[in-house]
Amino acid sequence: MPALDTNVLVRYVVRDDAAQLAAARRLIARLVAERESIFVPVTVVLELEWVLRASFGYGKEDVLRVLSSLFSAAETSFESERALEVALQLYREGAADFADCLHVALAAQAGEQPLWSFDKAAAKVPGTEFLRTR
Repeated sequence: MPALDTNVLVRYVVRDDAAQLAAARRLIARLVAERESIFVPVTVVLELEWVLRASFGYGKEDVLRVLSSLFSAAETSFESERALEVALQLYREGAADFADCLHVALAAQAGEQPLWSFDKAAAKVPGTEFLRTR
């Protein structure tokens, strides 16, 4: 099963480079036509969210829309898909950033909780505990 890197997904979503967008579209169209499932590692999703927000100014609602759309695409398969879905829901409902929500969801999937954090916003996510310094 072929996999996609973050930069291919960024070009596909943001459409800021015509040549790379065309190449990404050709690749994805070919894979879909060949009935290939496209694998996306969890680290690619994490980096994609960060790039969209930090480099392209996407707000939370835009990020939620993009990730939801990718997760619902029949031709894509995601590493730790259930944890990604949980992380997306936690992100949608809370104040913590997507990365913290994903950390919590992956820890829960592994049966390893709580996730201890010095981050007060992250500590509000169910399954996380705030680590006090005193």
